[in-house]
Formats: sequence, C-alpha cells, structure tokens
Amino acid sequence: MAHRVTGVLIFFFLFVHVLDTALVRVSPEDYDKVVATYKTPIVALLEYGLVAAILFHALNGLRVIAVDFWSKGPRYQKQMFWTVMGVWIVLMLGAVYPVLGHAARVLFGS
Repeated sequence: MAHRVTGVLIFFFLFVHVLDTALVRVSPEDYDKVVATYKTPIVALLEYGLVAAILFHALNGLRVIAVDFWSKGPRYQKQMFWTVMGVWIVLMLGAVYPVLGHAARVLFGS
C-alpha cells in the first residue's frame, strides 16, 4: 500500500513541478514569487517528505522486482522488506542536514 501511496504523491509533485516551471514562460514575476515560497521552512519539511517518498518508492521497487524475478524472492520478501526499511531509515537520517539545514538556519539562526 505504501508503494502505491508514494507513487501517487511523487506523480502529484511532478505535475505541480511541471506547472510551476511552465509559469516562467507565462509570467516570470509570478514564477519568481512561487520560487521564493520554496525557500520557507514549511516547504523544506515538504521536500524532506518528498525525499522520503522517492527513497522508499525506489528501494521498495527494487524489492518488488526481486520478489517478481528472483525464484527465491517470495520466500525472502519479509526479510527484504525489513532490509529496505533499514536502508531507508539510514538514508533518511543522512538526508536530514542537506535537506533541512537551510530551514534550521532560517528558524534558529546560523
């Protein structure tokens, strides 16, 4: 279920991203305003959520491929799921500073 939810969330992000990028041709001033909102701490949290969704979707997708195409995949899918979760948590911990560092500096000073 989480794989499907993250896929839908990523799709909606890409849809909004295409729309806001297209705005540069229609109204560069409005585009600049939209991009300025992306530098807020709330959007930084949303970006962290996007990173979480993309990483989970990618790692779980590899697990799904292994289950489908590896003859022993169905037997080990539970272990592979927990491996995916472990790798995902480690990568998400590593993404905290790069993604949320600017927001922390804005909120708490440098």
